[in-house]
Amino acid sequence: MAAEQSARVFASAATAAPGWEWPWWRTTHHDRMVLPWFVLIHLTALAGLILFPLPGWRLLAGAFALSWIGGIGTTVCYHRALAHRALKLNPWIEAVLTFFAVFNGSGQPLTWVASHRIHHANADTADDVSSPAWHGFWWAHLRWLWQAEAPAIGKFCPDMERSSYRVWQMLQMPILALSFFGGAYFGLAAFFWLGAIRLVFSLHAQCFVNSVCHTEPNTPIGEDSSRNVRWLAPIHLFQGENWHRNHHARPALARLGRNWRQPDAGYGVICLLEKLGMASEVRRARAVAEIGV
Repeated sequence: MAAEQSARVFASAATAAPGWEWPWWRTTHHDRMVLPWFVLIHLTALAGLILFPLPGWRLLAGAFALSWIGGIGTTVCYHRALAHRALKLNPWIEAVLTFFAVFNGSGQPLTWVASHRIHHANADTADDVSSPAWHGFWWAHLRWLWQAEAPAIGKFCPDMERSSYRVWQMLQMPILALSFFGGAYFGLAAFFWLGAIRLVFSLHAQCFVNSVCHTEPNTPIGEDSSRNVRWLAPIHLFQGENWHRNHHARPALARLGRNWRQPDAGYGVICLLEKLGMASEVRRARAVAEIGV
């Protein structure tokens, strides 16, 4: 009886403490499946790299294509269109890009956008959900994904509280199952490379934005430490997310790279969609300056 009471007291105290003070393996109730998912894809990816270290150019091209379109779903749809309203997407294009963002492991749009808006509202302060300045590299890179408090959707995403966004919460698990197992149709090597290996690569590429891109040297504690990281450009498939200081300086802009020396394929896709009539209200530097955003 005493042992049970002690266990309950320990569990209650651990739950009351902030997530960064927990053991790394403890998860929040709302994110209890995140850590097992991460363990699964990492172990499977490791097995795949041991068994099929050289998969052939067709599988590499397929994995690259899926990662690329998934990254576009995250940077163009989740980040620029939904989180910052830097452009407006055709509803069908928005749905397609959301599917590929979920397929790529970025999670459902409501929680992604809410967490990102919290980050911008509190960049590198004690209230930042994913700052390495306060709780270390691994908290910012991964641990916050299963140990942070649930984002306040109603507070940070009142513009997205409708069924067209909530439906992705129900669809997330079957889409991830398809993402993980779908390559098996093309053989065992494809199972690993189109599934877990691609998912692990895409996961860490995205997480570097929170960890590596918030390590500007000599930044006073509590101030924005975002920085541009040139060597991350190929890891981000040249889609622009590594120009993070640019983004924090002008978050309302649809373009993250400032010039041709800062490649931003995400903005290129936006321009193409705009020409095709599938994107509108694209916020550019001059227009944003005029309205004072």
